[in-house]
Amino acid sequence: MNMPSRRRTSALESTAQSPGAPPGPKTPLGRPLVLLMAVSAGMAIAGNYYAQPLLPMISREFHVSNGTAALVMTLGQLGYTCGLLFILPLADLLERRRLVVIMSLTVAVTQAAFGSATSAAVLLPVALLVGTASVLAQLIVLTATALADDAERGRVLGAVSAGLTLGILLARTVSGGVGDTGGWRLTYWLAAALMLVQAGVLARVLPRSQELGRRLRYPDLLRSLPALLRDEPVLRLRIGYGTAMFASFNLMWTAIVFLLAEPPYGYGAGTIGLFGLAGAIGAMASSTTGRLADRGLSVPGTGVASLLLLAAWLPLSLGGHSLAALIAGVVILDLGLHMMSVLNMSEILKLRPEARSRMQAAYLICYFVAGAAGSALSALLWTHFGWNAISAAGAACGTLGLLLWLATFRSPRLRAVGPSVG
Repeated sequence: MNMPSRRRTSALESTAQSPGAPPGPKTPLGRPLVLLMAVSAGMAIAGNYYAQPLLPMISREFHVSNGTAALVMTLGQLGYTCGLLFILPLADLLERRRLVVIMSLTVAVTQAAFGSATSAAVLLPVALLVGTASVLAQLIVLTATALADDAERGRVLGAVSAGLTLGILLARTVSGGVGDTGGWRLTYWLAAALMLVQAGVLARVLPRSQELGRRLRYPDLLRSLPALLRDEPVLRLRIGYGTAMFASFNLMWTAIVFLLAEPPYGYGAGTIGLFGLAGAIGAMASSTTGRLADRGLSVPGTGVASLLLLAAWLPLSLGGHSLAALIAGVVILDLGLHMMSVLNMSEILKLRPEARSRMQAAYLICYFVAGAAGSALSALLWTHFGWNAISAAGAACGTLGLLLWLATFRSPRLRAVGPSVG
């Protein structure tokens, strides 16, 4: 992507670039390896979402309110943000295969600890650690895109993102079914065992990655994040899309658990978990969206995604008494979210190859802070005002995202930044 010549590049970034000529074309990634990384990313991120359909069970076992139980999700998102800030930038410094394997083992340990918690006072801090370790999912996404050739990066990103998304969605279905059968703790013990297997497989088959930025010290990596935000207008724009999108997404998924557990629905954890399947249609669009990015169609794709994220709240607003409308809204919202996610990451990863993990970290930190805020606001609105307030807040987020796209599309100054903004 061509950026304006007036853009400032810090001395720190200059010293981080690899010397010599740029590397030649890479060998296209085989489908089995891409599939493995997609499954691995899905398993890694799932640990941050297993708890959603289990919140009523956790609330009853530890004798806490629904609002307190919902803090598991909020702390998981905050922990994920900590992982993005302190762990993901290490991928610009360390060999990525080794980092991925170490983090896979860490995820296994934290999930086992969550399943063994004896009180809410223990469970909530461990939820923070589970969220921090599950940043492994983004390390895998970054590794996949770094291994991919430029011509196939969108396709690979879309495929691995689809796996990550299915991990989020199917986590609810699997944990709900396992929770109904063997209790909520069994979900986490089984997940920990699977992560140990994943660590062994990745250690054996994942290629070694090219090491970039080894001249930087770890504190310098962290200090460079504000400079990236300052110098990259495309990054700031995509952060705007991402924060509106993910706040809306978490508003819905945090409150829908309580909506479905109470009259007129009264569903158990297993049935609630099946709602994750409704969003699988959106996940399937990730690969197609990646191909759109490869063809330079990110701008119109972003407009379509923005419209979907707003339109979803019309059927969702009727979901308090209509199951069909609720399912339709979930499908549309998830479709918009997955399209926007792939387009955002595709454009960001074009900016600075030597700083990809930090670019990704800067974007996702803001993304998941917004997600945590959405979860916290959802619990508050549900407790005091109910589903109608959730719908109004979600529609407001969708409106902000669409207005941002319209302002960008109509602005010659923003269009001059580069193709990612029109």
